[in-house]
Amino acid sequence: MPPSALVLTGIVSVQVGAGVAARLFNQIPPAAVTGLRLWTAAALMAVAGARPLRQNLAGLARGGRWRDAAVVAGFGLTLAVMNYSIYQAFARIPLGIAVTVEFLGPLAVAVASSRRLIDLLWIGLAGGGVAVLAGTGDPAGAGHHVGLVGLAFALLAAAAWAVYIILSRATGRRFPGASGLTIAMLVAAIVIIPAGVTAGRGALLHPGILAAGLAVGLLSSIIPYTLELEALRRVPARVFGIWMSLEPAVAALVGLIMLGQALAVSEWAAIVCVMVACAGAARGSARSSQAPQA
Repeated sequence: MPPSALVLTGIVSVQVGAGVAARLFNQIPPAAVTGLRLWTAAALMAVAGARPLRQNLAGLARGGRWRDAAVVAGFGLTLAVMNYSIYQAFARIPLGIAVTVEFLGPLAVAVASSRRLIDLLWIGLAGGGVAVLAGTGDPAGAGHHVGLVGLAFALLAAAAWAVYIILSRATGRRFPGASGLTIAMLVAAIVIIPAGVTAGRGALLHPGILAAGLAVGLLSSIIPYTLELEALRRVPARVFGIWMSLEPAVAALVGLIMLGQALAVSEWAAIVCVMVACAGAARGSARSSQAPQA
């Protein structure tokens, strides 16, 4: 498959997984769905990379690598917060709006690594788009009433995504291959246990719910991680970042098809504003950074 097809397939997989997760909210709370996603993804990744995982865990235990352990533990905690927050947002606001707001995290990281004046334009464009999303909704039905709680959870997911990007780089420098991500996923799976088990209780043992949770883990984590990693081997980070800016639009389409979440024209315009801002910031950030950093 060409890199563009890999990225697009990964994007569609993530958002279809989000649609499946949102449908599960009718049976179990979002916290329980978060647990199912993280538990299944962590288990699959641990099985797939069992040998390097054992070697790295043994190295952490023997070598006193406390700083490395702290970085990967922080990475795992960030993963848990990011997944928990975005699922709480999905339960309260449309999928396309939640993902659009969440993309402020990568935008902030891209802009922070650049010193160009045009980045002020991207900040203003994205901020204007989010302001429109937060203010849409009227009695005539021209848009959704975006609740403050749902918007707050989406913003928390955006902040967690920004920290995720920073810690993923630090983890990648300390652990070879996918071992660091696997350890972080295991940490996230452990962190979410209290909230997930308390919310889901006995329903988590239902075969249908377990199967749906496995599907969410595959669609939202395993498949996109694999495809994006392969795409990044073939194309520059600048191109990859621009392609990834399609994700809010795909999320809105999946929300419409799978969940019946039709958006108003103003909301689509706001999503496009954020997409353009993310693409512009990703292009500028990659051009101004050095190849090893990219």
